[in-house]
Amino acid sequence: MAYTVDSNIAGKYLIYKDLPLVREGNVIYYGDMQDKYVLCLMILSYKTLTTSGGKTVEVPDMIFGQIWSTDTSLPDTERMVKQFDKKGMAEAFDFGITQLERYNKKK
Repeated sequence: MAYTVDSNIAGKYLIYKDLPLVREGNVIYYGDMQDKYVLCLMILSYKTLTTSGGKTVEVPDMIFGQIWSTDTSLPDTERMVKQFDKKGMAEAFDFGITQLERYNKKK
């Protein structure tokens, strides 16, 4: 199923596995607000790497993740259902997506 963004929301969004992936500063949100849960990843620190060509780049190092309920009737303290921290964006994103899929499949 292709995901379509509501026409009331301005801008274009990156779609990964048919779900929107949105970055605002050091925070990345992944998931559909129509689902029961979404993933939030916060980049806490960066590390500097040097490429083989001698160019230096900053990449995310420590990531703090949370799975949040989209039920806005709940207080914020009850909406967060899982927290985790991982080293590196790939590890955090893979783990987060696995957890998000698990929580969204719960009845």
